[in-house]
Amino acid sequence: MLPDFRVRQRDYLLEIARAISQELDLDKVLPRILRHSADLLAGQAGLVALRDDQGGWRLAASHGIPEALRSYLDPILAAVPDHEDPARFEIPEINRTLQRIAQQVSLGLLTGVGLPLIAQNRVMGVIFVFRNYRGPFSRNDRSLLQSFADQAAVAVHNAQLYAQVRQEKQRMDAVLDSVADGMLILAQNHAIERCNPAFARMWRKPSAELIGQQHNEIIRWANVTHGPTLEEAEAGGWPLTRNATLYVEGDLLLSDESTLPVGVTYAPLQSQDNNLLNVIALVRDVTHFRQAEELQTTFMSVISHELKTPVALIKGYVGTLRREDVSWDSKTVQDSLEVIEEEADHLAELIENLLDASRLEAGVLPINATDLALGNLAKRLAERFSTQTDKHRFVFDFPEDFPVILADEQRISQVLLNLLSNAVKYSPEGGEIRIGGEVRSEQVVVCVKDQGPGIAPNDVPHIFDRFYRADAAQRNTKGAGLGLYLTRAILEAHKGTIWVDPDPDSGARICFSLPRNQ
Repeated sequence: MLPDFRVRQRDYLLEIARAISQELDLDKVLPRILRHSADLLAGQAGLVALRDDQGGWRLAASHGIPEALRSYLDPILAAVPDHEDPARFEIPEINRTLQRIAQQVSLGLLTGVGLPLIAQNRVMGVIFVFRNYRGPFSRNDRSLLQSFADQAAVAVHNAQLYAQVRQEKQRMDAVLDSVADGMLILAQNHAIERCNPAFARMWRKPSAELIGQQHNEIIRWANVTHGPTLEEAEAGGWPLTRNATLYVEGDLLLSDESTLPVGVTYAPLQSQDNNLLNVIALVRDVTHFRQAEELQTTFMSVISHELKTPVALIKGYVGTLRREDVSWDSKTVQDSLEVIEEEADHLAELIENLLDASRLEAGVLPINATDLALGNLAKRLAERFSTQTDKHRFVFDFPEDFPVILADEQRISQVLLNLLSNAVKYSPEGGEIRIGGEVRSEQVVVCVKDQGPGIAPNDVPHIFDRFYRADAAQRNTKGAGLGLYLTRAILEAHKGTIWVDPDPDSGARICFSLPRNQ
C-alpha cells in the first residue's frame, strides 16, 4: 500500500487537477494549491507571486500570512529587477529576499523554499512555502512542491489564455457595437449568429429578435441595382477563394415593408482546410450616396443650362454686332450692349455663388463682422431696386431707433439683395414689396414681402436647399437654386435664422433674424 502522505499527495493533486479543469479563477485555485502544499510539507504559510508579461512581480495568493506582512511584501516584489532570463536571475533574487524576511520576522524560526512556475517554457511565477522548524527542505520535499508548482503553472497559463480570449471577445464586441454600419455574422446554414446594434436600428427590430433567423428572411430585396445576391453568388460557386468578397446594392425591404437603399459586402470566413465557417455581412446605408449622385446630376443639369443661356445670348449679340454687311443704329447697339452686360452680370453672379457654395462646403465662408446699421443698409438697397423696375413699389417699414448690430456688411447686403431680387422676380405683375424690421429683446428681425403668387406649401420645406427650384420657378425664371441656400448659410454663420411666413395675407413673406449686440 502507498504511505499515507503519498495517498494524500495523490488525492490533492487529483483534486487540484479537477479544479483547474473546472475553474479559471486564480483567486480560487491558487489558495487551494497553497493550502495543500503547506499541508503536505508541514508548512505554516505560503505565497504565490506571479510575473507579468512585461516584467514585474506581484503577490497573487497567500496562505497563513498576516495582512500587514502582505502589504510589506507587495512593493518588495514589485522592485525585483527585470531580466530576460527570470528563472536564473529573478527567481533566485525573490527566494533570497523571502528567506531573509522570514528569518527577520520569525527571529530565525521560519525557513522556506521556493520553486518556479513554468508553463510553455515561460516563467509564470514562483511558489514559496514556509515552515517553523529548522533544517533544509529535502529532495523529496522539493519534488513534492514541484508537483504543486506544475499544477499552479498550468492554472496560471489557462487563466491567462482565458483572459486573453475574454479580452479579445470584449474588444470584438466593442468594435461590432460601435461600428456605424450594420453587421451580421452568418452560420454555414445562413442563420444569423450575431447582429450588431447598427443593423438592428436599421431594420427597426431588437437584435435579439434577429438572432437565429435565416439570412433571406432579413435581407429581402425590393430591387437589386448592382451585383448578384448572396444566394445567386453561392449558386455560382462563391466563394472560390479565401478573400472572395461579394458586393450587392439595392433597396432593402425593412420590417415595416418600407425600403432603404443599402450596399451589402459579404466576406467568407474559412478554416485552414478551406471549409466555410461563417459569412460576415457588412450592411451600409447608401441613402447619402444616392442623394449625392442625384445632387451631382442636378448640379450638372442646372449649371449647364444656366451657363449655356447667357453664353449663347452674349455670343449671339456679339456676332450680330460684328456683321459687316449691316449698319446698326445707335439705339440697337446700345440695346444689344445692355443685354450683353446683363448676361455678363448674370454669369458673374452665378460664378460667385458657385464659389461661395464651394467655400461653404469647405467650411471657409469668410465673415468679417463690424458695426452695421441694418436699417440704413436695407433702405439703401431698396432704393437701388426701385430705380430698376417701374412695376413695383417699395415700402420701407423700419422703426427710427432700429439698433446697430455686429455683422458682415457685404454678406448681409448679399442676403438683402437676394431677397429683394426674388421678390421682384417672383411677382412679375408688379405690386408692393415691403421690407420691414422689428426689434426684439435679443435679436432683430427683417422681413421682405411681395404680392406675387406666393410659395407652394410643398416647396416651403425645400426652398433653402442647394439647387432646389420649384417647378413654376424652373419654367418662368432664371436661377441655379443657390441664392436662398447661400442666404441661409450666411445667416447661420452670423448665428441667425431664416424662415418662410406660413400664412401671409398674399404673396410670399420671408423673414430672417440676427442677434443684437450684447
